Amino acid sequence: MFRAILPEGQIHCDRYDHADDGVELYDSDDRFIAFVPYSNLHALLNEDVYAEDERSIM
Repeated sequence: MFRAILPEGQIHCDRYDHADDGVELYDSDDRFIAFVPYSNLHALLNEDVYAEDERSIM
């Protein structure tokens, strides 16, 4: 699972593909969710980044 971080919020997706001008996001059934231009994409993170047991600052 991935999270696309945008200025307006986040979009959860199961996979993504790079395109010339952005990323295409897809769900677990391989259905298209959204196209996000690179200019609007702040980050594309793997869900492992949000693991509850890990802390970056202690």
